[in-house]
Amino acid sequence: MDKKYAKSHRDLIVYQKARMLAQEIFETTRSFPKDEIYSLTDQIRRSSRSIGAQIAEAWAKRPYEKHFISKLTDSDGEQHETQHWIETAEDCGYIAQEKSAQLVEKCREIGRLLGSMMDKSSQFCNPPVRSVKEEPAEYFTD
Repeated sequence: MDKKYAKSHRDLIVYQKARMLAQEIFETTRSFPKDEIYSLTDQIRRSSRSIGAQIAEAWAKRPYEKHFISKLTDSDGEQHETQHWIETAEDCGYIAQEKSAQLVEKCREIGRLLGSMMDKSSQFCNPPVRSVKEEPAEYFTD
């Protein structure tokens, strides 16, 4: 079986799943009470959207493995925050327990994929540049 290599963050399964989760969260929160628009609704939408954004940033940081891992760690933190807000929405009676469990499981799946990427970060990152060669320049005039 031939492996397909990602050419962009958009090719990553974890990124695609993060985008789908953010869209599902958006649709779910449309039914939240209006008095939650600047609190719970805003928080859960922001954290769920940030998961994919952090993955995209991590992709751009691949030349620097530590930065790549740091951005994936940030993404993992956002998925954990999203789990918290999902559970809070359930506690408030805004979403059913079954829907909450489904969304939390999607977050956990994203977390597992992020963990795998962090464990295999060297497979994603470019080899580091060890030196830069600069041509000599004349800085003085006669």
